[in-house]
Amino acid sequence: QVQRALLALTIPLETLQEVKGRMLQAMRKGLSRQTHAQANVRMLPTYICSTPDGTEKGDILVVELCQSHVRTLRVTLLGDGNQSPQVTYKIFDMPGDIIQGKGEALFDFIAQCVRQFLAGISSPQHRLPLGFVFPFSCRQTQLDKAELISWSKGFSCSDVEGKDVVQLLQLAINKQELHHVDVVALMNDTVGTMMTCSMRGEPCEVALIVGTGTNSCFMAEAQQVEMAEEISGKMCVNTEWGCFGDDGTLSDILTPYDQHVDQESSNPGEKRCTHPPERAGSLEPGAGAAGGQRGGGWRIVPGLHQVRRDMGLPVSSHPRGMPHTQPSPSSFCGRFGEILQSVTGLLAPECTATLLPSVDGTGQGAAVVTAVALRLAAQRREVDQLLAPLRLSRADLERVQALMRREMELGLGLESHASASVRMLPTYVRGTPDGTERGEFLALDLGGTNFRVLVVRVAQDGIRMASEIYVIPTAVTQGTGEELFNHIIECIMDFQLKQNLMEQVLPLGFTFSFPCQQLGLDKAVLLSWTKGFSASGCVGQDVVQLLREAAQRKQHLGLKVVAVVNDTVGTMMSCGYDDPKCEIGLIVGTGTNACYMEEMRNVGTVEGEQGRMCINMEWGAFGDNGCLDDIFTDFDRLVDEKTINAGKQRFEKLISGMYLGEIVRHILLALVEKQLLFRGKPCPKLQTRDIFQTKFLSTIEIDGLALRQVRAILQDLELQASFEDSLLVQKVCQTVSLRAAQLCAAGLAAVVEKMRENRGSAQLAVTVGVDGTLYKMHPRFSQHLQQMLRDLAPNCTVTFLQSEDGSGKGAALVAAVACRRAEP
Repeated sequence: QVQRALLALTIPLETLQEVKGRMLQAMRKGLSRQTHAQANVRMLPTYICSTPDGTEKGDILVVELCQSHVRTLRVTLLGDGNQSPQVTYKIFDMPGDIIQGKGEALFDFIAQCVRQFLAGISSPQHRLPLGFVFPFSCRQTQLDKAELISWSKGFSCSDVEGKDVVQLLQLAINKQELHHVDVVALMNDTVGTMMTCSMRGEPCEVALIVGTGTNSCFMAEAQQVEMAEEISGKMCVNTEWGCFGDDGTLSDILTPYDQHVDQESSNPGEKRCTHPPERAGSLEPGAGAAGGQRGGGWRIVPGLHQVRRDMGLPVSSHPRGMPHTQPSPSSFCGRFGEILQSVTGLLAPECTATLLPSVDGTGQGAAVVTAVALRLAAQRREVDQLLAPLRLSRADLERVQALMRREMELGLGLESHASASVRMLPTYVRGTPDGTERGEFLALDLGGTNFRVLVVRVAQDGIRMASEIYVIPTAVTQGTGEELFNHIIECIMDFQLKQNLMEQVLPLGFTFSFPCQQLGLDKAVLLSWTKGFSASGCVGQDVVQLLREAAQRKQHLGLKVVAVVNDTVGTMMSCGYDDPKCEIGLIVGTGTNACYMEEMRNVGTVEGEQGRMCINMEWGAFGDNGCLDDIFTDFDRLVDEKTINAGKQRFEKLISGMYLGEIVRHILLALVEKQLLFRGKPCPKLQTRDIFQTKFLSTIEIDGLALRQVRAILQDLELQASFEDSLLVQKVCQTVSLRAAQLCAAGLAAVVEKMRENRGSAQLAVTVGVDGTLYKMHPRFSQHLQQMLRDLAPNCTVTFLQSEDGSGKGAALVAAVACRRAEP
């Protein structure tokens, strides 16, 4: 008869697997912003974003509101790994009527307890942070801001539900004239439990309470916690799982005994998951350290990862153990603990869950929560101070915009041009495509040891292209000019032969990406070789003439070079074919540059007043005259000093992809030196120049990228990073890339505002053709650039159009426009 009576309480493993699945579904519902309001498992954000690292130290006050008393503690942490905290405490019995009276009276009583406690321990008058253990369901929006959702456990004080309980306690403390006491953190007992078990070497990331009631919490990836605003990294989630089953989810396992208990409770139909243990007298918690609760509190370290795995949260690839001295579950949990660990292992076989007993989670745990919050706040202040010079104000950017405008005017002026840092070079490109261009054109793209030859067919129904890549051997790039240009002509002839174009004389646009002084659309004097080229007899010569002479030597008479352009102009022309409003070209990649259509009357370096001409700004050199010195930080100077052109291209070194990774590396080194990163441990790999490539910035800043993935990127660089380290590296990357985008926007704002004023318009609508890996590949650069441009140039409507093959298709279109304009 006894066996038959107890049979209903026996749950098969298959049923427990189903219950686990229902719990996971309920947890997802609680985490989702769309379904949170209907969820029974509330999954409340706690705004606790880190576990202890052992360096926490100082005096912490703790106030714990219990069923029949208030417990006050002073916990002194010594920065010794939290191994031997010093604890002083006192318990104050609570009058029986206070838990159902006015809320103000309850908080006044708590504040009086604090005053009496401090008076009895000769408290110092320096500022004392206070952690408040409030074991009721709250809606937290910050660590120190929490609205009570509802009372339970016999409490029903008026005028508290929907109010910020931290503020209510702080006001009551202020009434006691304890102005040196600040309430900095609110938590429940479950979170405190997790934090005490994190004090023993390995981080504890899950907590479980099974006592008078039951609850759990765990550290989740912040992007999974949709109810929390503007957070990153990790956050502890308070599951409030006692309400699991209130929607009938557990009906199939409830027995008549459970139903009787439920009906006789103070809240029938609610907290269905809690009722059985709440009625089991054998699980009543006993007194722990400092008189706090201990029984029923366990840490699961780092366990129950199946919860994370099944919810799509990242988990460690291998289980982590605890020190060998840990007690066995049976030594403190008895038969209940043994069953708990055994069944957990069966339901989550890929996870190793180690149970640890809580030592005063509501006292010491609350102190640790508070201390961790203070440590993180202090670190944030130091980090913000270090990064402050890289964070530009609106006034800073407006000043950069005005300086760019001034340098543009100097570069355009006949007499001031030579001393201007922004060269404003005429390109002799007098128009953009209007859609009427037709025909076949050749393009030659020479910018490195690989170069391309293209044929571009422009028809009414669009543009078609064919191309081939040719290699220039090192012996040729470093030989004579004749050998170099002979090789180029041979490749052009090979391409024309393969494309059946040998019998035709096609106009050719020549993209030549080396520093030149352009004297006409088809005349450009080479100023210097770069990119490993050193062919003799070329510097100071017209490169178009060198190409023509090579064609004559090779008896290739079908070559008609009509334009030589750089890649920025090609980008503008390529986009101009698709959008006639495209009158600006922008490159933000390994380097940076811009061009735009200027009124001829303003171009003092070229004769003529009518029409417009494209100006190649060469804005990478903006600031070489010292006008941006106050924008340059110590980190920028460190990067600049190690470049082959120190003191040159200073604007480019603030913006372009070649340098951003190095800026980040120097900032990380400074953070390590200040003990703010990697726990101050030396990082030999970080001393290596260019180890932190700009592509890592793009990857690290991808929206929704889990910090485990950021950590993996750092580990690939042999940087052993914690989650907090990963979050800080991400913050540094964001700061550096944001500044780059904003400075680019300031330069572009000067361009569009000048164009608007040139045309005497109240409003300007213009398109920017843009190319470059930083703009195209970085997840936020374009967004930040466009937003700041709107702020700095509110009278200009600017559209961005990504270029497709500006150096190939764009060069052909320059030739096509030149041919169209030459027609009678």
